[in-house]
Amino acid sequence: MTHPHKAEFQFIPEATVFIVNVIHAHPGKQEEAFKIIQDVVHYVAQRKDGFLWSNLSKSTDGKTVVNIEAIRDENNVAEFFSDPVFVEKFKMLDTVSKSEFHIYRVSDLVLPPNS
Repeated sequence: MTHPHKAEFQFIPEATVFIVNVIHAHPGKQEEAFKIIQDVVHYVAQRKDGFLWSNLSKSTDGKTVVNIEAIRDENNVAEFFSDPVFVEKFKMLDTVSKSEFHIYRVSDLVLPPNS
């Protein structure tokens, strides 16, 4: 499946929904947790139209991984979790971490003043 959109800066931001996954890796398991969520996100990116983009980050202390993922709307979460392959991939995080995710809708965008 090809996606007609690309990531780019817009002067007037669109309403966006974010999933924020905070993954607390078991000791010494940060890299493994990162690879698991990376596999999950790439799976979604290739197959789900509601996916817009993701930012995967590792903490510098070796303890957490964060996935900040932009999606079209809250209903996309149910769509993702209705896919049995997605669910199996996502469950693998439980073997190397404790994780949680929340859904956010942007309420305020703060930009620096024009200079």
